Amino acid sequence: MEPKLSRRFQSTVERRLKNRKPKLIDKIELQEFSLGSCPPTLGDEGMRWITSGDQQVMRLRFDWNSHEMSVMFLAKLAKPLIGTCRIVINSIHIKGDLLLSPILDGEAILYSFESTPEVRIGVAFGSGGSQAIPGMELPGVSTWLVKLLTETIGKTMVEPRRLCFSLPAVDLRKQAVGGVLSVTVVSGRSSNGGIMPGIADNKVPHTFVEVEVGNLMRKTSTSNGLNPTWNSTFNMVLHGETGIVKFLLYVLDSGGVKFNYLTSCEIKVKYVHDGSTIFWAIGHNSGVVAKHTEQCGQEVEMVVPFEDIDGELTVSLVLKEWQFSDGSVTLSNYPSSGLQSSSDGSPKLQSITGRRLRVRVVEGRALTANSKSGKCDPYVKLQYGKALYRTKTLSHTVRPVWNDKFEFDEIAGGECLKIKCYSADAFGDESIGSARVNLEGLLDGASRDVWVPLEKVESGEIRLEIEPIKNDHDNSMQSSSSKAGAGWIELVVIEARDLVAADLRGTSDPYVRVQYGNKKKRTKVIYKTLSPQWNQTFEFPETGEPLILHVKDHNAVLPTASIGHCTVEYSMLSPNQSADKWIPLQGVKSGEIHVKIARRVPVSDSGKKNALGTDPSGKGHKIASQMRDSLKKFTGLIDEGGDPEALSLAVTEMEGIQSEQEGYIEVLEREKAMLLHKIQELGSEIIRTTSGPPFQGRRTS
Repeated sequence: MEPKLSRRFQSTVERRLKNRKPKLIDKIELQEFSLGSCPPTLGDEGMRWITSGDQQVMRLRFDWNSHEMSVMFLAKLAKPLIGTCRIVINSIHIKGDLLLSPILDGEAILYSFESTPEVRIGVAFGSGGSQAIPGMELPGVSTWLVKLLTETIGKTMVEPRRLCFSLPAVDLRKQAVGGVLSVTVVSGRSSNGGIMPGIADNKVPHTFVEVEVGNLMRKTSTSNGLNPTWNSTFNMVLHGETGIVKFLLYVLDSGGVKFNYLTSCEIKVKYVHDGSTIFWAIGHNSGVVAKHTEQCGQEVEMVVPFEDIDGELTVSLVLKEWQFSDGSVTLSNYPSSGLQSSSDGSPKLQSITGRRLRVRVVEGRALTANSKSGKCDPYVKLQYGKALYRTKTLSHTVRPVWNDKFEFDEIAGGECLKIKCYSADAFGDESIGSARVNLEGLLDGASRDVWVPLEKVESGEIRLEIEPIKNDHDNSMQSSSSKAGAGWIELVVIEARDLVAADLRGTSDPYVRVQYGNKKKRTKVIYKTLSPQWNQTFEFPETGEPLILHVKDHNAVLPTASIGHCTVEYSMLSPNQSADKWIPLQGVKSGEIHVKIARRVPVSDSGKKNALGTDPSGKGHKIASQMRDSLKKFTGLIDEGGDPEALSLAVTEMEGIQSEQEGYIEVLEREKAMLLHKIQELGSEIIRTTSGPPFQGRRTS
C-alpha cells in the first residue's frame, strides 16, 4: 500500500486509541503500523459512471484481503489481569463499494465508500515483556478492534466524508470520441534519392495517392514525373481516440488505360490523456517513425517507407481538434468546426434525455456528379434512430444550398446522425456519399457548425448546423390538462368527392396520408372511384403542429401520384369540441375531403370506463392475429409468382392493420396518461387536506 496512506491511517488510529479502549485494558499504545504491499482489488465486479449533480462519479467494487499487514499494540491490562501483552493484527479483509470523483480537471481525485464496508480482521496475542501474562485471547478485544477500525473508516471515508488523493494532470472524465485530422500528401521518392521503383518503366509516369481513414476516402491530383509531387490536402474524420491513415499509391499502366495499385503505407494516430497526440508508423528496417504534439494545431511532417518497394512518402499532419464524450472539444488555431465550449470555458456534464436536436442542412460543396447522366441534382437524407428526413432536391449544381431544418428527439447511448447524399435521376437515384456525425455531449445553448466529409466517394462535403433545444412538447405534457400536450387530436377521415382522375381509365385509386408533425399515418386504398369513403379514425398527442392531409393515387408499379392536399385547422376548437367540415383540396382543379376533427382532453369523471372496453388485451390479440394472417397471405402470393396487383392489395391490407395497431398503442398511452393525471390529482388532494404541522425529525450529527 502507499506509505503516505499508511501514515494517514496510523495517525487516525493513534488518536482514536486515546479515547476508546476495552474494559480489560488500562492503557494501550501503537508500536508498529504497516499496511503491507498487497494492493486491494478494484472493479472485479465491473464499474460504471454515475452522475451526481454536474459531477461524474465512478462506482466500483473494493475488495482488500491482505495477510501482509503488521499492526502491533502494547497493552497494559486492568485488574484483575495485571501485566502486559502484545496484540497483533496480521490479516484484514475490507469489502465495499468505492466512489471515485475526479476534481480540478483531473489533478486530484476524491474517494469514499458509498456505505460502511464489511470489515474482518485476524488477531494474535503474545507476551509483552518481564511482567507479561502468557499469550492468550483476551475476551472482547477482537470485537473491539473490528469496531474501532469500522468506526475509523466511517468517520473518515464513508459518504459524505471523502479523502483526497492527488494525481497527474489528467481529466479522468474525458474520453475522446472523434477528431478532425488535416492530411497533406506532399511527395514520393526513392529511399536512396533515386527514382521510385515500379514507375521507372514509364517514360512520363502518372501517379496519384488515395488516402483512407475508415470509410472516408480522398484522392490526390495526378502527378507526372519520376519523383511525384502532389501537395494535396484533405480533412479526414476520426471516429474514436485512435485512427489509421492509409496511403495507397496508384500508377497508370503502360497502355495508358487504367491506374493499377502499386503499394501502400500507413500512419497511426492516438489521443493521449494529457491532451497530446501521438503519430507513429513502421520505418525502415522494421524501425519506428514517431512524432508527438503537445496540443492540437501543431504540424508534424513524417517520411514513411512504402511496403515492398524501395520508396517513401512525405506527408504533413495537423490534428485540428479532439472531441470528447463530456461535450468539450480541444481546439487548435484553425477555424473551429466543433462544439463551442461553455461561457466559463469548462465543460458541463449534461443529461441527454428530454431534449430535441435541431439539425439544419445548410449547403454542400465539391459533390460528385451522377455517373450515368453527368449531372448532379443533389438531396440529403438524415437518419437518427428511427426518424428519417430528406431535403428538397436541387437541380444541376455541385454546390447546393438547402437551408432545410429538421428536429429529432435526442437518443441516449451515443447514437450517430447518419447522412446519405443522393443525385436524383429518372432511372434511379445514385448515392454520391455518406457520413455519420457523433452527437454525444452537446451542451445546452451551444451550437455546432461543421463541414462533414462524405465517405465512399472521391470528394464532397456537407455543412450542418446542430443545436440542442428544449423539448417543449415534453414540458407541455406535464402542464395542466387544459393546455396543448395534455390531450390529443382526433381526426376522422370520412370521404371525398369530385377527385381528379389520375388513371387512364378515368378513375383513381385514392388513399389519404395524414401528417402531424413527425408522425405519418395513412388510410386504406379505395379502388376505381372518384368519391371514396374511408371512415377511418386517427389520434395524435396534441403538440400544436399543422395537421396536413395528402390525397394520393395508388399505383402497384409506378410511383404514387398526388391528387391534392389540404390543412385541417383545429387551433380554434375548445377542449372536447369537434367540427365537421368539407375542405377543398389544394394543387388540383377539383376535389373536396370530408373530415371530423376534435380536440380531446382527459375528463375528470372518475367513473369513466376504459376506452378499450372491459377486455383491453382482446383488441391487441385480434390485431396480432390479423397481422399474422396477412403475412401468411403475402408470403403465399410471393410463392405463387407475385401478381403485382394482388401483392399491392396485400401490402395495403398490412398497412391498414399497422395503422390500427398504432392507434391501439396511442389509446393505451392516452389511458396511461389519464391514469397518471388522476394519480397526481389524488396526491395533490391528499397534500391539501393533510392537517397539522410537518413532522420535525431529529437532527443527526
